[in-house]
Amino acid sequence: MSRDPYEPRHAITERVTVAGSELVDYVKQLVAEGNVRRLIIRKPGGATLIEVPLTAGVAVGGALTLLAPIIAALGAMAALIAKFEIDILRSDEERKQRNDKSDPNVLP
Repeated sequence: MSRDPYEPRHAITERVTVAGSELVDYVKQLVAEGNVRRLIIRKPGGATLIEVPLTAGVAVGGALTLLAPIIAALGAMAALIAKFEIDILRSDEERKQRNDKSDPNVLP
């Protein structure tokens, strides 16, 4: 199985189901967290609607400004579909670096 070249080596992936009315606010919250690298928004059946790559180190205000057209599209989709599944790809490198510095017994 080959690894996706855009996926960080140390990544955590989770899938969350949200209601259509909560989609835009939830995506804004994820962008504000800063450790999210990619969002894949799907219909409940699993069909991909939109994939949003996020760049590490982008300021939250700048990221939301750049994502304004995508946020508008998400709002339009949220009006049409009741539920969404969101795959969240998070970077695990920041947590790993914090642990390496604070605890000498943690293995890389």
